[in-house]
Amino acid sequence: MQHTPILWSFRRCPYAMRARLAIKASGVQVRLREILLRDKPAAFLATSEKGTVPVVDTGSGVIAESIDVMRWALGQSDPQGWLAMPAAGNALIDQADGPFKSALDRYKYHIRHGEGTRDTAQAEGGAFLWDLDKMLTGQDWLYGTQSLADMAILPFVRQFANTDRAWFDAQDWQNLHRWLGAFLASDAFAAVMTKYDPWQDGQDGVLF
Repeated sequence: MQHTPILWSFRRCPYAMRARLAIKASGVQVRLREILLRDKPAAFLATSEKGTVPVVDTGSGVIAESIDVMRWALGQSDPQGWLAMPAAGNALIDQADGPFKSALDRYKYHIRHGEGTRDTAQAEGGAFLWDLDKMLTGQDWLYGTQSLADMAILPFVRQFANTDRAWFDAQDWQNLHRWLGAFLASDAFAAVMTKYDPWQDGQDGVLF
């Protein structure tokens, strides 16, 4: 009997979100096991060395990084052509996962980092968003057509926006607002944001 890969996930985590987006787009079927990060099951911790989501148990190995999960799924089936992006897209994802994510964390959790952190982190993250806004001039997606870069980065832009929505909405990022708004209104986003009860020991998980 063929093993159905197991995806350990947490609905609101942007890393898990982008993994689910790629899996859903690929049509690869997995058994989704929703967890609570404050109450991690032993079976999850036995799979994820770092105790982070997403993690996929393919039956022959474990994929523990969200961008690798995306590429694993799309490597099997990529009907929307997400992998057909310029090489620069990989560097942009690295920038989002590195400096932008660092700014996002310090912005969202500024109280942990000392006075002045919030404004500095907001400005650092905002500089990256300005760059994205320029890239989106005259087109719906970062590289013209929907790609891995869009779906790898959008969940983190959503999180940045929600940190201070009034400030975000007041910024003159017309292209970025349109891009994010289209994503949030999309069937693809709705499909990966279904709420599931937390997985319990003995359950297989939800076919996803």
